[in-house]
Order: sequence, then C-alpha cells, then structure tokens
Amino acid sequence: MINTQRYHRLRDRAEIFIGRLYRRVILGCVEETHSAYDPQATAHALAEVASAVVRAMTDRRGMSFTAASTLARLEREGPARLTALAAAEGVTQPSMTQLVQRLERQGLVARVDDPEDGRVTLVAVTDAGRDVLAERRQARDARLAQLLAGLPEEQQQALGTTVRTTLPLVRRMFEDDVQPRPPAEQHSTGCT
Repeated sequence: MINTQRYHRLRDRAEIFIGRLYRRVILGCVEETHSAYDPQATAHALAEVASAVVRAMTDRRGMSFTAASTLARLEREGPARLTALAAAEGVTQPSMTQLVQRLERQGLVARVDDPEDGRVTLVAVTDAGRDVLAERRQARDARLAQLLAGLPEEQQQALGTTVRTTLPLVRRMFEDDVQPRPPAEQHSTGCT
C-alpha cells in the first residue's frame, strides 16, 4: 500500500507531467494553426513526458529498473544469452551476470540449455518472474488510474486521445528496434 505522503508526491508529479503533455501535444495542435508544425519539438515533448512518467511511476521497492526491464525483455522476447541481455539493457556483462545471479536466487529467472546449441546456456523468465511482473504492472496501472481520476474530464479525454495517437508510434519504435526511419511523406497531424 502506498503511504499518503508518497501518493501525494506521485499525484503532484503526474499532474505536472500530464499538464505538460496536454499543453505540448494537444494544445500544440491549436498553436499549429498559427505556426509551422515542428516534429522535433513534438518528439522532444513526447520523450520528456515518457521519461518523466517512467521515473514517477516506477516502483523501485525491491527491484531495480534494470532488473524489471530485464525480466520484461525475457518475458517479451523469450530466453536469451547473457551477452545479448547485457547489450540490450546497456550494461556490462559482469553487471548482467550479477543481476541474473540475483534474479536466479530469487527464483525469477532460470538458466536453460539452448535447443539449437547444447554448449550455450540461455536465461529464461520463470513463472514466478512472470507473476512478479504482472503484480508490478497491476500496481503501476492502479496508481496511474488513481492519479488520472483526479483530472478534469476534458483533460482525461484529451490525454486518452493523445495516448491512442502515440501508442502506434511507440509500438513501431519497439518493432523497429529503435532504428531511425528515413523521412516519410507528409502526413496529417490530425489537427485542423
């Protein structure tokens, strides 16, 4: 259970971040009629808001961000070599080795043989690891929903529209493994 002081800090941060998102992304459409559309400014605003929300909503009790990210990657992508995990998470191999050993002691990951190469050992998330991830996601979503419920209806609707607009972009970034795309044809921004 979140203590009252922490809840109020999180609520205040979320209101600030959501206000920024609302002003930059939604109201940016209104301002666009008076000035040229600036994809760089929108990209910066989106990255800033995403980063801020991650920082504010990450439950750091009991598990580091890297540990949670590694578990989620294993759940999403399947078993992986330790070296591939280290590279994907942006940490050194010795750091990933220590992290995997800790997660293994907690029963959240297990080492398994590579079915294609018996000499190779892979790291895989366990059912207990999946359960921990599901609990963390559920708690995070509940916290965020509680914070959003305090917003005026107009802002809730605007934020919902913004999320539905940006989600396909974020999914494409993950699918493309965050590789830059060549400039595409001009598309409507959805603002008139």
